Amino acid sequence: MQDLPKVVVTGLGLMSPHGDDPQAVFEAVMAGRSAVRPVFPELPKAAAAAVVDFDESRWFTKLQLAGLDRVSRLAVAAADLALKDAAVLDGLDPDQIGVYAGCGMGGGGSLELAYRGNGRVPPLTIPAFMPNAPAAHIAMRWKLTGPVLTYSVACASSAVALMEAAKAVQRGEVEVALTGGSEALVFPGITMAWQAMQTLANVSAQDPASACRPFASDRSGFVIGEGAAFLVLETEARARARGATIYAELSGWGTSCDASHLSKPDAAGQAKALRAALRQARVTPAEVGYCNAHGTATRVGDVVEAQALAQVWGDALAGLRVSSTKALHGHLIGAAGALEAILTVLALQQRRLPPNMHCMLPDPECPLALVLAPEQAAPDLEVALSSSFAFGGSNVALVFRRV
Repeated sequence: MQDLPKVVVTGLGLMSPHGDDPQAVFEAVMAGRSAVRPVFPELPKAAAAAVVDFDESRWFTKLQLAGLDRVSRLAVAAADLALKDAAVLDGLDPDQIGVYAGCGMGGGGSLELAYRGNGRVPPLTIPAFMPNAPAAHIAMRWKLTGPVLTYSVACASSAVALMEAAKAVQRGEVEVALTGGSEALVFPGITMAWQAMQTLANVSAQDPASACRPFASDRSGFVIGEGAAFLVLETEARARARGATIYAELSGWGTSCDASHLSKPDAAGQAKALRAALRQARVTPAEVGYCNAHGTATRVGDVVEAQALAQVWGDALAGLRVSSTKALHGHLIGAAGALEAILTVLALQQRRLPPNMHCMLPDPECPLALVLAPEQAAPDLEVALSSSFAFGGSNVALVFRRV
């Protein structure tokens, strides 16, 4: 059977809590700088989040902002930056570019405004909070008439989008895929809902920036982040023919469902996705040098993820460097997979490992080779992995190879 074309990353676009320049964002993460800050002092329980400093006037007029939720605004901005980075649109048939976007919860801000509007509901509330609104606004902005698809798979949404986009490029369904995700959930009511589920980290007044502590013995949960991240995918042959910058190859992906519990993860299910991604990428566990873990810093989730990695890596686990960057940029829910994929791609390109911050005492139940200090080099890094594990039991693993 003839090998399918290689799929490569040729554009990166970010609107993240650390900024909108991918290289500067990566440097901030490498230095261990947290973007987490206190929010909503009026709430009964202290809260923190990682918020984007967003100058909307760079992309929108005041008239264009009507009926446009923050989740779509962030998506359009990040998509614009990715397309400009890839310089891919000139001469491209708009039927031949697809938009594959992840969004976990849609326009939460518009929905909250509707409920808190003292009886007045804005007339554009429905189209503003639709989960597919970000992808639709991206398509309308650039008149992209190929497939425009949204994947709403909780915390795995944008990882699923990347996987499906890569399949479409590989099979020739589109020449170019613009793929990623967006989420904007930093609002009082939504924060209180997450707090009620007891998944958010405890926030101390003395050090709110280190509230999220993945794999640490004293971890207590995640902090919400907002933002958008988009990547441009195309075949390696097409990218080389047009002289594009190639950041990395997306060489493998795997997915599975635990089918056991809506919110409690399962190591066996996660291991299936990891094995499938490695198998498609044609690499052994020992060849993977770095894993950007899902690492939400919940008591159960981190242990289960460590167990899944141990099941797949076995004796090679000691050679796998692991970190969760959510400690620094928060959990972007539907956009998490795309942001973390970009950080993984840049780690490969620069052969440097993002740190697993705020982990002063690693949990002995998570026996992983954690990257515990900033600015660590990895001169031999060739293959890296990014994992996303979602409520609903959906698991996605993406394998990237250095080009």
